Amino acid sequence: MNNQLLLSLVEKYGSPLYVYDSEIISNQYKRLTKAFKKVKKVKINYAVKALSNVNILKLFKTYGAGLDTVSKQEVLLGLHAGFKPKDIVYTPNGVSLKEIEDVAQMGVQINIDNLSILEQFGHHYPKIPVCIRINPHILAGGNHKISVGHIDSKFGISIHQVPHILRIVENTKMKINGIHMHTGSDILDIDVFVSAADILFDVAKQFDNLEFIDFGSGFKVPYKLGDISTDIEELGEKLTARFNEFSKEYGRELTLMFEPGKFLVSEAGYFLASVNVIKQTTSTVFAGVDSGFNHLIRPMFYDSYHEIINLSNPDGKNRYYTVVGYICETDTFASNRPIHEIHEGDILCFKNAGAYCFSMASNYNSRFKPAEVLIHNGNDYLIRNRETIEDILRNQTEIEL
Repeated sequence: MNNQLLLSLVEKYGSPLYVYDSEIISNQYKRLTKAFKKVKKVKINYAVKALSNVNILKLFKTYGAGLDTVSKQEVLLGLHAGFKPKDIVYTPNGVSLKEIEDVAQMGVQINIDNLSILEQFGHHYPKIPVCIRINPHILAGGNHKISVGHIDSKFGISIHQVPHILRIVENTKMKINGIHMHTGSDILDIDVFVSAADILFDVAKQFDNLEFIDFGSGFKVPYKLGDISTDIEELGEKLTARFNEFSKEYGRELTLMFEPGKFLVSEAGYFLASVNVIKQTTSTVFAGVDSGFNHLIRPMFYDSYHEIINLSNPDGKNRYYTVVGYICETDTFASNRPIHEIHEGDILCFKNAGAYCFSMASNYNSRFKPAEVLIHNGNDYLIRNRETIEDILRNQTEIEL
Protein backbone atom coordinates (compact mmCIF):
# COMPACT_ATOMS: atom_id res chain seq x y z
CA MET A 1 0.00 0.00 0.00
CA ASN A 2 1.22 3.52 -0.80
CA ASN A 3 3.12 5.14 2.09
CA GLN A 4 1.51 8.52 1.52
CA LEU A 5 -1.95 6.99 1.65
CA LEU A 6 -1.18 5.37 5.00
CA LEU A 7 0.17 8.66 6.37
CA SER A 8 -2.95 10.46 5.19
CA LEU A 9 -5.11 7.90 7.01
CA VAL A 10 -3.27 8.56 10.27
CA GLU A 11 -3.80 12.28 9.73
CA LYS A 12 -7.50 11.65 9.12
CA TYR A 13 -8.26 8.99 11.74
CA GLY A 14 -5.43 9.33 14.29
CA SER A 15 -3.07 6.73 15.71
CA PRO A 16 -2.67 3.96 16.56
CA LEU A 17 -4.67 2.67 13.61
CA TYR A 18 -5.38 -0.63 11.86
CA VAL A 19 -5.81 -0.48 8.09
CA TYR A 20 -6.98 -3.34 5.83
CA ASP A 21 -6.80 -3.59 2.05
CA SER A 22 -9.74 -5.53 0.56
CA GLU A 23 -7.91 -6.02 -2.76
CA ILE A 24 -5.24 -8.14 -1.09
CA ILE A 25 -7.90 -10.19 0.70
CA SER A 26 -9.72 -10.76 -2.59
CA ASN A 27 -6.52 -11.81 -4.36
CA GLN A 28 -5.67 -14.33 -1.65
CA TYR A 29 -9.17 -15.80 -1.81
CA LYS A 30 -8.95 -16.12 -5.60
CA ARG A 31 -5.51 -17.71 -5.37
CA LEU A 32 -6.78 -20.40 -3.01
CA THR A 33 -9.89 -21.22 -5.04
CA LYS A 34 -7.85 -21.33 -8.25
CA ALA A 35 -5.46 -23.85 -6.71
CA PHE A 36 -8.37 -26.25 -6.21
CA LYS A 37 -10.34 -25.49 -9.37
CA LYS A 38 -10.18 -29.15 -10.44
CA VAL A 39 -12.25 -30.22 -7.44
CA LYS A 40 -15.95 -30.04 -8.30
CA LYS A 41 -17.16 -28.96 -4.87
CA VAL A 42 -14.95 -26.64 -2.79
CA LYS A 43 -16.02 -24.51 0.18
CA ILE A 44 -13.77 -21.90 1.78
CA ASN A 45 -14.85 -21.07 5.33
CA TYR A 46 -13.09 -17.95 6.59
CA ALA A 47 -11.74 -18.34 10.15
CA VAL A 48 -13.52 -15.53 12.00
CA LYS A 49 -11.06 -15.53 14.90
CA ALA A 50 -8.34 -14.10 12.65
CA LEU A 51 -10.15 -10.78 12.13
CA SER A 52 -13.75 -10.58 13.30
CA ASN A 53 -14.87 -7.10 12.27
CA VAL A 54 -18.38 -7.53 10.85
CA ASN A 55 -17.43 -5.61 7.70
CA ILE A 56 -14.67 -8.14 6.97
CA LEU A 57 -17.24 -10.92 7.37
CA LYS A 58 -19.57 -9.14 4.94
CA LEU A 59 -16.69 -8.88 2.49
CA PHE A 60 -16.21 -12.65 2.55
CA LYS A 61 -19.93 -13.16 2.08
CA THR A 62 -19.69 -11.30 -1.25
CA TYR A 63 -17.08 -13.87 -2.34
CA GLY A 64 -19.41 -16.78 -1.60
CA ALA A 65 -17.36 -17.95 1.37
CA GLY A 66 -18.67 -19.61 4.50
CA LEU A 67 -17.43 -19.08 8.05
CA ASP A 68 -15.36 -21.13 10.46
CA THR A 69 -16.31 -20.18 14.03
CA VAL A 70 -15.05 -21.27 17.43
CA SER A 71 -17.55 -19.62 19.77
CA LYS A 72 -21.24 -18.86 20.07
CA GLN A 73 -20.39 -15.18 19.80
CA GLU A 74 -18.62 -15.66 16.46
CA VAL A 75 -21.68 -17.53 15.20
CA LEU A 76 -23.88 -14.60 16.22
CA LEU A 77 -21.52 -12.20 14.42
CA GLY A 78 -21.77 -14.34 11.29
CA LEU A 79 -25.55 -14.40 11.41
CA HIS A 80 -25.56 -10.62 11.94
CA ALA A 81 -23.34 -10.25 8.85
CA GLY A 82 -25.99 -12.06 6.81
CA PHE A 83 -24.59 -15.58 6.58
CA LYS A 84 -27.07 -18.44 6.47
CA PRO A 85 -26.68 -21.00 9.29
CA LYS A 86 -25.83 -23.72 6.77
CA ASP A 87 -22.79 -21.69 5.68
CA ILE A 88 -21.32 -21.57 9.19
CA VAL A 89 -19.21 -24.32 10.76
CA TYR A 90 -18.85 -24.25 14.56
CA THR A 91 -15.68 -25.91 15.90
CA PRO A 92 -15.34 -25.14 19.62
CA ASN A 93 -12.85 -26.54 22.09
CA GLY A 94 -13.48 -27.08 25.77
CA VAL A 95 -16.94 -25.45 25.78
CA SER A 96 -19.99 -26.66 27.65
CA LEU A 97 -22.60 -28.95 26.14
CA LYS A 98 -25.06 -26.08 26.71
CA GLU A 99 -23.18 -23.78 24.33
CA ILE A 100 -23.07 -26.48 21.66
CA GLU A 101 -26.80 -27.08 22.12
CA ASP A 102 -27.50 -23.34 21.74
CA VAL A 103 -25.55 -23.18 18.48
CA ALA A 104 -27.10 -26.38 17.16
CA GLN A 105 -30.55 -24.84 17.61
CA MET A 106 -29.48 -22.06 15.24
CA GLY A 107 -29.03 -24.61 12.45
CA VAL A 108 -25.25 -24.26 12.25
CA GLN A 109 -22.97 -27.17 11.30
CA ILE A 110 -21.60 -28.64 14.52
CA ASN A 111 -18.03 -29.97 14.73
CA ILE A 112 -17.20 -31.94 17.91
CA ASP A 113 -13.67 -32.70 19.10
CA ASN A 114 -14.02 -34.94 22.17
CA LEU A 115 -15.66 -38.28 22.98
CA SER A 116 -17.56 -37.15 26.07
CA ILE A 117 -19.45 -34.33 24.33
CA LEU A 118 -19.93 -36.46 21.21
CA GLU A 119 -21.69 -39.15 23.22
CA GLN A 120 -23.83 -36.69 25.16
CA PHE A 121 -24.82 -34.76 22.05
CA GLY A 122 -25.55 -37.92 20.10
CA HIS A 123 -27.73 -39.24 22.89
CA HIS A 124 -29.85 -36.07 23.06
CA TYR A 125 -29.79 -35.01 19.38
CA PRO A 126 -29.25 -38.07 17.15
CA LYS A 127 -30.95 -36.41 14.19
CA ILE A 128 -28.67 -33.35 14.06
CA PRO A 129 -25.74 -34.00 11.67
CA VAL A 130 -22.32 -33.69 13.29
CA CYS A 131 -18.77 -33.34 11.97
CA ILE A 132 -15.94 -34.93 13.94
CA ARG A 133 -12.57 -33.27 14.51
CA ILE A 134 -9.77 -35.82 14.29
CA ASN A 135 -6.29 -35.37 15.77
CA PRO A 136 -3.97 -36.97 13.17
CA HIS A 137 -0.95 -36.85 15.50
CA ILE A 138 1.01 -34.80 13.00
CA LEU A 139 3.39 -32.20 14.42
CA ALA A 140 3.01 -29.11 12.23
CA GLY A 141 3.12 -25.37 12.78
CA GLY A 142 5.77 -22.74 13.14
CA ASN A 143 5.44 -22.36 16.93
CA HIS A 144 4.46 -24.83 19.67
CA LYS A 145 1.59 -22.55 20.66
CA ILE A 146 0.01 -22.85 17.19
CA SER A 147 0.78 -26.53 16.57
CA VAL A 148 -2.49 -28.27 17.41
CA GLY A 149 -2.38 -31.69 15.70
CA HIS A 150 0.35 -33.40 17.74
CA ILE A 151 -0.19 -36.28 20.16
CA ASP A 152 -0.31 -34.09 23.29
CA SER A 153 -2.70 -31.51 21.84
CA LYS A 154 -5.99 -30.71 23.55
CA PHE A 155 -7.63 -30.46 20.11
CA GLY A 156 -9.45 -33.24 18.31
CA ILE A 157 -10.18 -36.92 18.92
CA SER A 158 -7.16 -39.18 18.51
CA ILE A 159 -7.03 -41.37 15.40
CA HIS A 160 -6.44 -44.22 17.85
CA GLN A 161 -9.87 -43.56 19.36
CA VAL A 162 -11.81 -44.01 16.13
CA PRO A 163 -13.21 -47.36 17.39
CA HIS A 164 -14.71 -45.43 20.33
CA ILE A 165 -16.27 -42.95 17.90
CA LEU A 166 -17.79 -45.78 15.88
CA ARG A 167 -19.22 -47.35 19.03
CA ILE A 168 -20.82 -44.04 20.06
CA VAL A 169 -22.28 -43.57 16.58
CA GLU A 170 -23.70 -47.09 16.60
CA ASN A 171 -25.17 -46.73 20.09
CA THR A 172 -26.74 -43.29 19.54
CA LYS A 173 -27.64 -43.70 15.83
CA MET A 174 -26.32 -40.20 15.28
CA LYS A 175 -25.45 -38.93 11.81
CA ILE A 176 -21.85 -38.07 11.00
CA ASN A 177 -21.74 -35.88 7.88
CA GLY A 178 -18.17 -34.57 8.01
CA ILE A 179 -14.59 -35.32 9.08
CA HIS A 180 -12.21 -32.52 10.04
CA MET A 181 -8.59 -31.90 11.01
CA HIS A 182 -6.34 -28.94 11.74
CA THR A 183 -2.64 -29.64 12.26
CA GLY A 184 -1.45 -26.13 13.11
CA SER A 185 -0.42 -22.81 11.64
CA ASP A 186 2.54 -21.80 9.46
CA ILE A 187 2.71 -25.09 7.57
CA LEU A 188 5.63 -25.29 5.14
CA ASP A 189 6.04 -28.98 4.29
CA ILE A 190 3.35 -29.88 1.77
CA ASP A 191 4.12 -33.59 2.10
CA VAL A 192 3.48 -33.46 5.86
CA PHE A 193 0.10 -31.86 5.21
CA VAL A 194 -0.74 -34.44 2.54
CA SER A 195 0.31 -37.25 4.90
CA ALA A 196 -2.16 -35.92 7.46
CA ALA A 197 -4.81 -35.78 4.71
CA ASP A 198 -4.17 -39.45 3.92
CA ILE A 199 -4.77 -40.27 7.58
CA LEU A 200 -8.04 -38.36 7.37
CA PHE A 201 -9.07 -40.31 4.26
CA ASP A 202 -8.48 -43.57 6.14
CA VAL A 203 -10.78 -42.37 8.92
CA ALA A 204 -13.39 -41.12 6.44
CA LYS A 205 -13.67 -44.58 4.85
CA GLN A 206 -15.24 -45.82 8.08
CA PHE A 207 -18.26 -43.51 7.80
CA ASP A 208 -20.93 -44.15 5.18
CA ASN A 209 -22.81 -40.85 4.88
CA LEU A 210 -20.22 -38.11 4.71
CA GLU A 211 -20.97 -34.90 2.84
CA PHE A 212 -17.63 -33.11 3.29
CA ILE A 213 -14.05 -33.39 4.50
CA ASP A 214 -12.53 -30.32 6.16
CA PHE A 215 -8.73 -30.07 5.96
CA GLY A 216 -8.41 -27.03 8.22
CA SER A 217 -5.75 -24.56 7.19
CA GLY A 218 -2.57 -23.17 8.70
CA PHE A 219 -1.02 -21.95 5.45
CA LYS A 220 2.06 -19.81 6.06
CA VAL A 221 2.40 -16.35 4.55
CA PRO A 222 5.69 -14.44 4.10
CA TYR A 223 6.58 -11.99 6.87
CA LYS A 224 9.63 -10.42 5.28
CA LEU A 225 11.49 -10.21 1.99
CA GLY A 226 12.73 -13.66 0.96
CA ASP A 227 10.62 -15.43 3.58
CA ILE A 228 9.29 -18.87 2.69
CA SER A 229 5.58 -19.61 2.66
CA THR A 230 3.16 -22.42 1.91
CA ASP A 231 3.15 -23.31 -1.78
CA ILE A 232 -0.62 -23.28 -2.27
CA GLU A 233 -0.32 -24.24 -5.92
CA GLU A 234 1.72 -27.37 -5.09
CA LEU A 235 -0.70 -28.24 -2.31
CA GLY A 236 -3.61 -27.78 -4.71
CA GLU A 237 -2.07 -30.10 -7.25
CA LYS A 238 -1.19 -32.87 -4.78
CA LEU A 239 -4.30 -32.73 -2.59
CA THR A 240 -6.68 -32.38 -5.55
CA ALA A 241 -5.41 -35.63 -7.03
CA ARG A 242 -5.81 -37.50 -3.75
CA PHE A 243 -9.20 -35.96 -2.94
CA ASN A 244 -10.71 -36.72 -6.35
CA GLU A 245 -9.39 -40.26 -6.18
CA PHE A 246 -10.86 -40.73 -2.71
CA SER A 247 -14.25 -39.31 -3.74
CA LYS A 248 -14.35 -41.79 -6.61
CA GLU A 249 -13.56 -44.69 -4.27
CA TYR A 250 -16.08 -43.42 -1.72
CA GLY A 251 -18.79 -43.43 -4.39
CA ARG A 252 -20.06 -39.92 -3.70
CA GLU A 253 -19.06 -36.38 -4.69
CA LEU A 254 -17.82 -34.88 -1.43
CA THR A 255 -17.16 -31.23 -0.67
CA LEU A 256 -13.57 -30.26 0.06
CA MET A 257 -13.43 -27.62 2.80
CA PHE A 258 -10.75 -25.31 4.14
CA GLU A 259 -10.87 -22.79 6.99
CA PRO A 260 -8.12 -20.24 6.30
CA GLY A 261 -7.75 -17.10 8.36
CA LYS A 262 -4.17 -15.82 8.36
CA PHE A 263 -3.65 -16.78 4.71
CA LEU A 264 -6.54 -14.56 3.66
CA VAL A 265 -6.11 -11.45 5.81
CA SER A 266 -2.60 -11.27 7.31
CA GLU A 267 -0.86 -9.48 4.45
CA ALA A 268 -3.86 -7.17 3.97
CA GLY A 269 -3.36 -5.54 7.37
CA TYR A 270 -1.17 -2.59 8.41
CA PHE A 271 -0.79 -1.32 11.96
CA LEU A 272 0.23 2.34 12.23
CA ALA A 273 1.69 3.84 15.39
CA SER A 274 3.24 7.19 16.27
CA VAL A 275 6.67 7.45 17.90
CA ASN A 276 6.38 9.03 21.33
CA VAL A 277 10.01 9.02 22.37
CA ILE A 278 13.53 8.10 21.29
CA LYS A 279 15.53 6.88 24.29
CA GLN A 280 19.28 6.22 24.14
CA THR A 281 20.86 3.94 26.78
CA THR A 282 24.45 2.77 27.01
CA SER A 283 23.87 0.04 24.42
CA THR A 284 20.38 0.44 22.95
CA VAL A 285 18.30 3.01 21.13
CA PHE A 286 14.62 2.59 21.99
CA ALA A 287 11.82 3.87 19.81
CA GLY A 288 8.75 4.06 22.04
CA VAL A 289 5.38 4.14 20.24
CA ASP A 290 1.82 5.00 21.27
CA SER A 291 0.86 1.33 21.46
CA GLY A 292 1.89 -1.92 23.14
CA PHE A 293 0.93 -5.55 23.50
CA ASN A 294 -2.55 -4.34 24.34
CA HIS A 295 -2.94 -3.64 20.61
CA LEU A 296 -0.49 -6.06 18.98
CA ILE A 297 0.53 -8.99 21.17
CA ARG A 298 1.85 -11.42 18.55
CA PRO A 299 5.55 -10.44 18.82
CA MET A 300 5.45 -10.96 22.59
CA PHE A 301 3.15 -14.00 22.64
CA TYR A 302 4.37 -15.92 19.59
CA ASP A 303 7.78 -14.32 18.99
CA SER A 304 6.36 -13.36 15.61
CA TYR A 305 8.16 -11.10 13.18
CA HIS A 306 6.46 -8.01 11.77
CA GLU A 307 8.36 -5.88 9.30
CA ILE A 308 8.50 -2.29 10.56
CA ILE A 309 8.79 0.65 8.16
CA ASN A 310 9.28 4.32 8.99
CA LEU A 311 6.63 5.93 6.80
CA SER A 312 7.77 9.42 7.74
CA ASN A 313 11.38 8.94 6.66
CA PRO A 314 11.46 6.15 4.03
CA ASP A 315 14.75 7.32 2.53
CA GLY A 316 16.64 7.91 5.76
CA LYS A 317 19.81 6.14 6.80
CA ASN A 318 19.35 2.75 8.45
CA ARG A 319 19.97 2.72 12.19
CA TYR A 320 19.32 0.01 14.75
CA TYR A 321 16.33 0.40 17.05
CA THR A 322 14.51 -1.62 19.66
CA VAL A 323 10.85 -0.76 19.15
CA VAL A 324 8.82 -0.85 22.35
CA GLY A 325 5.39 0.11 23.59
CA TYR A 326 3.92 2.23 26.37
CA ILE A 327 2.68 -0.62 28.57
CA CYS A 328 4.26 -0.78 32.04
CA GLU A 329 5.74 -4.20 31.34
CA THR A 330 8.25 -5.40 28.79
CA ASP A 331 6.43 -5.08 25.47
CA THR A 332 9.05 -5.29 22.77
CA PHE A 333 7.92 -5.33 19.14
CA ALA A 334 11.43 -5.73 17.70
CA SER A 335 14.98 -5.82 19.03
CA ASN A 336 17.96 -4.15 17.34
CA ARG A 337 16.07 -3.88 14.07
CA PRO A 338 17.54 -1.84 11.17
CA ILE A 339 14.97 0.87 10.38
CA HIS A 340 15.30 4.16 8.51
CA GLU A 341 16.25 6.82 11.04
CA ILE A 342 13.40 7.49 13.46
CA HIS A 343 12.46 10.79 15.06
CA GLU A 344 9.82 11.56 17.65
CA GLY A 345 6.49 12.06 15.89
CA ASP A 346 7.32 9.70 13.01
CA ILE A 347 4.72 7.12 11.95
CA LEU A 348 5.82 3.47 11.96
CA CYS A 349 4.02 0.82 9.95
CA PHE A 350 3.86 -2.80 11.16
CA LYS A 351 3.15 -5.14 8.25
CA ASN A 352 1.24 -8.45 8.28
CA ALA A 353 -1.15 -6.98 10.84
CA GLY A 354 -4.38 -8.37 9.43
CA ALA A 355 -4.58 -11.67 11.33
CA TYR A 356 -4.69 -12.22 15.09
CA CYS A 357 -3.78 -8.61 15.79
CA PHE A 358 -6.81 -6.46 16.51
CA SER A 359 -8.80 -9.59 17.38
CA MET A 360 -6.39 -10.22 20.29
CA ALA A 361 -6.36 -6.59 21.48
CA SER A 362 -7.31 -5.66 25.03
CA ASN A 363 -7.82 -2.69 27.34
CA TYR A 364 -4.81 -3.51 29.50
CA ASN A 365 -3.59 -0.44 31.43
CA SER A 366 -7.07 0.94 30.65
CA ARG A 367 -5.83 1.95 27.22
CA PHE A 368 -8.33 2.42 24.42
CA LYS A 369 -8.47 -0.02 21.51
CA PRO A 370 -7.50 1.48 18.14
CA ALA A 371 -9.76 2.42 15.27
CA GLU A 372 -10.00 0.24 12.15
CA VAL A 373 -10.18 1.38 8.52
CA LEU A 374 -10.98 -0.62 5.39
CA ILE A 375 -9.68 0.39 1.96
CA HIS A 376 -12.24 -0.88 -0.55
CA ASN A 377 -12.62 0.02 -4.23
CA GLY A 378 -10.32 3.01 -3.79
CA ASN A 379 -12.19 4.49 -0.81
CA ASP A 380 -11.38 4.46 2.90
CA TYR A 381 -14.08 3.52 5.41
CA LEU A 382 -13.95 3.77 9.19
CA ILE A 383 -15.17 0.32 10.29
CA ARG A 384 -14.51 0.68 14.02
CA ASN A 385 -14.50 3.85 16.07
CA ARG A 386 -11.61 4.58 18.38
CA GLU A 387 -12.64 3.83 21.95
CA THR A 388 -13.27 6.49 24.60
CA ILE A 389 -13.39 6.49 28.39
CA GLU A 390 -17.15 5.94 28.09
CA ASP A 391 -16.41 2.57 26.44
CA ILE A 392 -14.13 1.60 29.32
CA LEU A 393 -16.80 2.50 31.91
CA ARG A 394 -19.87 1.29 30.00
CA ASN A 395 -20.26 -2.13 31.64
CA GLN A 396 -18.90 -1.18 35.05
CA THR A 397 -21.51 -0.73 37.79
CA GLU A 398 -20.55 1.82 40.41
CA ILE A 399 -21.61 1.40 44.01
CA GLU A 400 -21.67 3.83 46.94
CA LEU A 401 -18.75 3.27 49.31
